[in-house]
Amino acid sequence: MAAVAVGSCSLIATVPALAQETLESALSKAYSTNPTLNSQRAALRAANEGVPQALSGYRPRVTGSADIGVAYNEYNTPRTRASSIRQAPRGVGVQLDQTLWNAGKTANTVSQAEALVLAGRETLRNSEQTVLITAATVYMNVLRDTAILNLNTNNVEVLEEQLRQTRDRFNVGEVTRTDVAQSEARLAQSRSQAALAQSNLKSSLGRYRQTVGIQPRRLAPGRPLDRVLPKSLEEAGRIAQSRHPSILAALHNVDAADIAVKVAEADLYPTLGLTGALTQRYDSTALNDQRTTASMVARLTVPIYEGGQTYSRTRQAKETAGQRRLDADVAREQVRSDVVVAWGALEAAKEQTIAAQAQVVAAETALNGVREEAKVGQRTTLDVLNAQQELLSARSSLVTAQRDRVVASYTVLQSIGRLGPDTLGLKAARYDEKLHYEQVRDKWIGTQTPDGR
Repeated sequence: MAAVAVGSCSLIATVPALAQETLESALSKAYSTNPTLNSQRAALRAANEGVPQALSGYRPRVTGSADIGVAYNEYNTPRTRASSIRQAPRGVGVQLDQTLWNAGKTANTVSQAEALVLAGRETLRNSEQTVLITAATVYMNVLRDTAILNLNTNNVEVLEEQLRQTRDRFNVGEVTRTDVAQSEARLAQSRSQAALAQSNLKSSLGRYRQTVGIQPRRLAPGRPLDRVLPKSLEEAGRIAQSRHPSILAALHNVDAADIAVKVAEADLYPTLGLTGALTQRYDSTALNDQRTTASMVARLTVPIYEGGQTYSRTRQAKETAGQRRLDADVAREQVRSDVVVAWGALEAAKEQTIAAQAQVVAAETALNGVREEAKVGQRTTLDVLNAQQELLSARSSLVTAQRDRVVASYTVLQSIGRLGPDTLGLKAARYDEKLHYEQVRDKWIGTQTPDGR
């Protein structure tokens, strides 16, 4: 038990014995391949397309047209013979429309789209944090459950040997049938605990595969992130309020909602546009005639009353802007609460680890003492079994406390908005959220995406 406890309490896994994998490498794989994170990246790329769509309001719109038909005209008067003419009227044309002034609607639409892109980037950063904390948690869960399974498996072996010795002593009359029954009951309980530990490990392995994308190999010990954590709760709160992506995303959404009010109000103002047209007609009025028409018209459109729709949309946009401000306040309070909870969990995990280490030492001493006393008849078999169970519980508690210590440090980093690949020093290619934006922002034509699709 002591030999196994050393490996277990240091959280060294044994599934399966291949090249060792570290927590940092697991986080790198999750950052690069996690489907949830890739989905959010795709959502950001879709949001980027809102900017060139808004910029299209500055550009001309050109349309072409063509038509062809059949006309039959019959003339019949008292002074002339009846006559008829068959024509094939046809023509082609092109028209250009250019908005000259629309009360700033296009400019505000562009600003709104850019604010939504910035909000999308912060939402992506928040998703990165969620995926990374999940990956760190499942990594440590595999270590914990593997160590607990090792402890319980070893405990079964120890109890099997103890049951064999107890039966031998019963056969020579040193102990009673009660001692044998107690050993058998404790062995059955230990086997049940080992089966539960095996089930928990399988569940953790499945969640690891889902999050990281691969089956875990021999996992290296996880270590807390004390070197990058704030020195105090107050400092953590200040960092979170200024850097947390959920707060920044909420603030960008406030900007977008405020601009949406201006976009809606623009429909209440006149618009000025220019329309140019060029048309070529054949057989329009007489057989074999040709007509070419060119025009350039400036048009001022003044809205007078459109049933109240624009007024309603403006009021609606103002209410939405108020809601976004409230959402930003909610995000601030949620982050503040998360920081306090995460910091408290970290402090508790530190104390629990120290206490669990002391508990293991005391339980080992107690077990050794009970065994020695049992040899001289001062302790019963049940006393030995209870001491062994207490030591197993103490070692399991230490493993759990060490796992909680590491996960809590990652949770604190997430709560302040700094759980990212740069802070963790991950050896993975960084996703450049600006690259796609720059590729499509000023694109005038083409349906092919920058990656070739």
